[in-house]
Amino acid sequence: MALSTRLAWPLRPVLAALHQAVRGQRRGLSIPVGPGRTLDLGGIFPPLATPFSPTQEVDYAQLEGNLRRYASIPFRGLVVLGSNGEYPYLATRERLEVVSCVRRALPRDRLLLAGSGCESTQATIELTVSMAEAGADVALVVTPCYYRGAMTSAALVQHYTEVADASPIPVVLYSVPANTGLDLPLEAVLTLAQHPNIVGIKDSGGDITRMGLMVHKTRQEDFQVLAGSAGFLMASYALGASGGVCALANVLGAPLCQLDRLCREGHWQEARDLQHRLIEPNTAVTRRFGIPGLKKAMEWFGYYGGPCRAPLAPLSPPQVEELRGAFSANSWL
Repeated sequence: MALSTRLAWPLRPVLAALHQAVRGQRRGLSIPVGPGRTLDLGGIFPPLATPFSPTQEVDYAQLEGNLRRYASIPFRGLVVLGSNGEYPYLATRERLEVVSCVRRALPRDRLLLAGSGCESTQATIELTVSMAEAGADVALVVTPCYYRGAMTSAALVQHYTEVADASPIPVVLYSVPANTGLDLPLEAVLTLAQHPNIVGIKDSGGDITRMGLMVHKTRQEDFQVLAGSAGFLMASYALGASGGVCALANVLGAPLCQLDRLCREGHWQEARDLQHRLIEPNTAVTRRFGIPGLKKAMEWFGYYGGPCRAPLAPLSPPQVEELRGAFSANSWL
């Protein structure tokens, strides 16, 4: 049930603790936590691609097959219904069914983050509550952007505050300016980091200076910064990021988990060598060819990629060869 947005912030830690206790009792979660943190987001999260059949229906059997293959990789958890999940193209019913399907297959010690951002605050709250009921551990809430000219820092702080007040699960902010045309302002992030039910941000903008400032300015808060791309993962870790939500993890999950481990253990030369080999493939499945490129690459590594939902179009044969070259040139194929 939604909490009043007029609730005084001094009372919110109590309510956040109650939310956490109820959530754990409801699903029997056992989530390891870091020092001073209610929820540890440290590690790699692949933002799952949503598999579709040749008739563009969600293919739950293929989704379960991919999940079985991912089970052997030491991911911290999974993200569903992010940008790489073709979230805008799914009906609400499909979104909730995807969350339920992944939750059933996912071990209880692995987190499930689910995208629940909508254009209106009310719709975001309603979907976030439904995602929690379907089994999500954390809500990943993208910035509303259709009326981006009106999305001032004050408007965004109000939006996220109301969502976090009402959410029965923790909230992670999601800034992806390449898709929204809107970068969540730093001052808004720093204000929202003080909210007890906002536990972090996935920042896909690639501005390392900005990410470093976020880590530095929120060091006294229960707030974690997640790199939104494998292309700058090592640099993010060097500045104190907790983990990464990386499209490339759908394809090269084990190497990305290895990079995570090398950075945590301070093996920076090995980490740098590995990071170098990941940059070109990452660019190919993100900025260069997007989701059609990601799904094609998944097929080369034993996963089901399949078609995208229209109007996203498949790659042309020359594009497929260029994509293959980005992987083969770095000894992945």
